[in-house]
Amino acid sequence: MDIRVAAYGIIVDWPCILLAHWNDSGHSSWTLPGGGIEAGEDPLDAVVREIAEETGYEARADELLGIDSKIIPAEARFVAEAGPLHALRIVYRATVTGGRLRNELGGTTDEAAWFSLTAIPNRRVDLVDVALRMAGLEELARP
Repeated sequence: MDIRVAAYGIIVDWPCILLAHWNDSGHSSWTLPGGGIEAGEDPLDAVVREIAEETGYEARADELLGIDSKIIPAEARFVAEAGPLHALRIVYRATVTGGRLRNELGGTTDEAAWFSLTAIPNRRVDLVDVALRMAGLEELARP
């Protein structure tokens, strides 16, 4: 079984949330800015780096909201022969401190955008809902 440890930031500038559009191998969805932690990298550094790469914003990682553990069976992966995946997703509340919104070039995300909490796209990864629950925002994010 593969394991992937990643760090993500939930960034809310009331009443909007910042999302990144994940687009890889013909599959796409909206997700939180963030991604895989490099070997030896602190999760706080990883989330700040990933937010900058995917959105153009400089950010500060604030409180740790939680760690989500998810097993993805081989048959649910885009490449079933890759086997099952254990995803550990570390979620921080984060704050934009500088920079300007731009899309990532050459990565697995191709767009970054702000959405009203009441108009988050339905085509989103489950991590968005997990993070909204962790942040106590799930009731506010319902249309």
